[in-house]
Amino acid sequence: MFNFTEEIKNEIISSASSDTNALLSAFIRTSGSIISKNGYYGFELVTENERTAEFFTEILEEEYGLSLTVSGAKFDLMSGRDKLVFECVNRETDLLLLKTGIVGEDSDGKFLIFGINEDLIGSEEKKREFIKGAFLGGGSCTLPDEGIFSKTGYHFEIVFSNKITATDFCDLLCEFEILAKLVTRKDKAVVYVKSKAVISDILSAVDCEKCLSRLNKLVELKDKKNYANRANNCSVSNIDKTVTASVKQVQAIELISQTIGLQSLDKHLFDVAECRLADKNASMQELAERLGISKSCLNHRMRKLNELAQSLVE
Repeated sequence: MFNFTEEIKNEIISSASSDTNALLSAFIRTSGSIISKNGYYGFELVTENERTAEFFTEILEEEYGLSLTVSGAKFDLMSGRDKLVFECVNRETDLLLLKTGIVGEDSDGKFLIFGINEDLIGSEEKKREFIKGAFLGGGSCTLPDEGIFSKTGYHFEIVFSNKITATDFCDLLCEFEILAKLVTRKDKAVVYVKSKAVISDILSAVDCEKCLSRLNKLVELKDKKNYANRANNCSVSNIDKTVTASVKQVQAIELISQTIGLQSLDKHLFDVAECRLADKNASMQELAERLGISKSCLNHRMRKLNELAQSLVE
């Protein structure tokens, strides 16, 4: 059974475009780091998702003629799983990094570009591909448990290696009317959202219709459970108020009975007092119906009994 992050990544892979420069650029920026050997720029990639690793290995081999070599593995404390570390540094990686806007070149030589190249994301489709690549490289999404009192909430995040790229990514999301927050976590920059509505917008932007459907069903289920829980709490609260009011009324009537006696009351108040003592748990509506008067009339007479009892204490 896949967790929700894996479901999103698998659905992204199934809907990825054939235009891979934006996708690769975002993936490299979020899943590893740029390295340099023998005068060439290359990259080191880290991923725990096997399908993602196979997907990008296939792209690099078939479209760019690059072969990734496994240089090691890292144990991830958060997931409790090993992350494979891939490495690729040669003349061809120089060209790839130039195409993906990660490395630039001028008369002084090559240099790293930390911002997102505007030409790389010049169309809406390329912008969507960049978001997809970023999630495949550094994204995660958690949903609350189906129960009412879940320990987890809605949380979507993508981790970047530097704040410049992350800031540009937030601007890119704004073009889809998606407002995300940016926070620094150790030496990483994290773009995140905690709103179920905004997460829905992101899933729609990256063409994850199945995951969006699952999210919507969970939201609907939790909304129903929360409504039922609020209704139950409201009902319990009303019962508590009714019981408290009844106890106070009974105490007032008993005080009158013990001091001046109920026979001293006029007929209307006597009938109310006698009816309440006969059924201490009845609601005001039930008492009003038994006495053949309105609830407002009963409230008025009950207030008079309470005021009388109060005057006897003072």
